[in-house]
Amino acid sequence: MQKDKANFVHLHVHTDYSLLQSTIRIDSLFERAKEYDMKAVAITDHGTMFGVMNFYEKAKKAGIKPIIGCECYVTPRTITDKTPLDHEGLSHLVLLAKNQKGYRNLCKLVTKACLDGIYIKPRIDKHLLEEFSSGLIGLSACLKGGNPYVIKKW
Repeated sequence: MQKDKANFVHLHVHTDYSLLQSTIRIDSLFERAKEYDMKAVAITDHGTMFGVMNFYEKAKKAGIKPIIGCECYVTPRTITDKTPLDHEGLSHLVLLAKNQKGYRNLCKLVTKACLDGIYIKPRIDKHLLEEFSSGLIGLSACLKGGNPYVIKKW
């Protein structure tokens, strides 16, 4: 395999902190990123930020810019609605912190998802997202993201 030294940055990476979703270990991630001369890498585990401190410390040690994020589950109604419809209608949204304010807001969103929004999975809603959106960048995520879901229905 040819190792191109392009300016490519992974902005949607699940680590082994995304249980049953990924087997990528943080040490291996940075070994490969250094091999490909990557300047930055993001962590976007499913509904959790448990790996962020380990990721951040190892990124800094490897000389790679850490981009902190999370792939959040967004409920179609509110986090207080807890019916099968609210679980089946979940969409995914990748959120990346672009600054300190964004990091704090991401922490608040994920904490609220785990403490108040838990219904099978930790969920946020559009009201919370509106309240804590400052400093965050949103990506369409995977096929369960809002935009891909709408396109898929066409």
